[in-house]
Amino acid sequence: MSTRSPAQAGPFSLPATTHSYLARAAESLRDAVVAPDVPTRYACAHVAALRAAAGLLAARARPTSASPRRRRPQKNAWVLLAEVAPELTEWATFFSAGAAKRAAAEAGSTRAVTEREADDLVRDADRFLAVVEQALGLVPHAASPQLCVLAQPFAQPFAQPFAQPSRHTRAG
Repeated sequence: MSTRSPAQAGPFSLPATTHSYLARAAESLRDAVVAPDVPTRYACAHVAALRAAAGLLAARARPTSASPRRRRPQKNAWVLLAEVAPELTEWATFFSAGAAKRAAAEAGSTRAVTEREADDLVRDADRFLAVVEQALGLVPHAASPQLCVLAQPFAQPFAQPFAQPSRHTRAG
């Protein structure tokens, strides 16, 4: 596969399939956020990342001419992503490693992934989608509010944050 330079990519020069894959990635991410069970959450998040990768591949990858006698082995999206966008190799390796867990989760295994793994993958897929959007010259999507973790206020045992005025003071 040959690649187009990233400078050539921009929101107006991207193929419609790229925009479609990115929209579907965002939809899968939303599905993951609202999924009622852990395996579905994990599988939807992984599919979101896969669709984001497909969007980048649709924008950058171009088939190369091969000898008609010699057939090249097929490569999965993560291998192609590492070739087409070397800057995303770590992401490709990370998501490739989770493919077996996604397959188990899609098959209905409730032991394939933990709740923590599913939640982490949702956040990672969200970050990856934003990285892909930026790599394509697009404005990254807004993160879902459900992905944001609010810090808990520190407990102050001696402070009275909502102290009421004493009844014994005189108003004056």
